[in-house]
Order: sequence, then C-alpha cells, then structure tokens
Amino acid sequence: MSLQPQRQILVIFPHPDDEAFSSAGTIRMYRNMGVPVTYACLTLGEMGRNLGNPPFATRESLPEIRREELIAACEVMGINDLRMMGLRDKTVEFEDDEKMVSLVKGLIDELNPSLIITFLPGYAVHPDHEATARAVFETVRRMPTEDRPTIYAVGFANNTIAEKGEPTLQIDVSSVKLEKVKALQAHASQTAWMIEENAKRVDDGRPMSDSWLQYERFYVINQDIL
Repeated sequence: MSLQPQRQILVIFPHPDDEAFSSAGTIRMYRNMGVPVTYACLTLGEMGRNLGNPPFATRESLPEIRREELIAACEVMGINDLRMMGLRDKTVEFEDDEKMVSLVKGLIDELNPSLIITFLPGYAVHPDHEATARAVFETVRRMPTEDRPTIYAVGFANNTIAEKGEPTLQIDVSSVKLEKVKALQAHASQTAWMIEENAKRVDDGRPMSDSWLQYERFYVINQDIL
C-alpha cells in the first residue's frame, strides 16, 4: 500500500532500537518524501540485557553507547529531530499516568502531528512498551475527535493476530531495505546477534532477512476509533 500524505510524524517509543525493528523503513520512506519526523525516545535503554556480541559494553558504559547508537540510527533514517526524554529504562511502567499523558500532550501540542507511530496497548509485551502505548492512546483519546492524529500502532504479542486480526496496514519497505538494515546495525549492542541468527533462519521457505525486512505492519487507529 502506498504511503498516505502526512503533515508531521511523531514517533514515540521507550527504547533505542524499538523504532528500527518496527518502523525504520516507513520512517525513511516518509523522510524521502520530505515529511518532517520527530522521534521521542523515552529512555536510553540502559538496562538492556545485551552488551554486544562479543561483549564490548559494560553496565557503566552502556547508556552512552546506546545514546550514540540511537543518534547513528536516526541519521540513517533521516531523522533530524531526536528528543531523548530522559526517563529511566524499565521504570516507565511506574511513572505517574498523568505525568506520562502530560509528556505526550506537550509533544502533540508543539508539533501538531498528523500521524503518531507507537505500540499497540495490550499487545506490546514489555511493560515499558505498554506504558508508552497507554499514555499515547489516552492522550489522543482526550483530544477533540476532529483534532486527533492517526496512530500507526505496532502489536507483536503472540495473541495479537488471534485477538485483533491481521494488521490493517502493510507497507512494503523493500525500496529502503538497506537503510532499515543499517538502522538495525547501528544498534549493535542489542542487535548484532539477532541479525546474525535471523539470517540463518527460514520463514515460509525464505531467509528471514528477506521476509521480516520487506514489510512493516501496523494497526491503524483513526480519529473515531478511540
């Protein structure tokens, strides 16, 4: 499906690399069209379990390494408005709900996005993912219907398709596959082993590197659905 025109895109995820796996191709394609994209990354992912493969980070150095990786990934995707929001990894779920709504509202009020890319509440697995998704959806829900941006929501829990059906939007990002791979590679402390392992796997007879990198899938939440 071709990309719908957008005025401004706001990407909100809690961790560096969330964007690379879920939507790097879509972001790059929109940037190629000249659409401004702001990425609000809530944490630096400083509690990430991986330290590189082979390890090249320590618990003390990981926050700065992941910050630099995030900047590099954004350069690949063409994002020149990166906001590091300063929350602590694995504690987003414990933040006050109204504080989170206020954070998201501030971004929406400033940027007036026509599209937000984030996780799908209830189907995002990690507690920080879920807290981020809830805050975004609650903020948009409180807005007048006519002012609400569209949401492209990423759901990947095992029960997502069984309960929500197939994603309503599938975007072929094969034209920017190289950039998506480079965005993933930029997050080397977390992704090096995944890329290596997935290259060895087969999905429907094709290497995973061919199938999981070609399409990005979203649940489209329009103004009147919330």
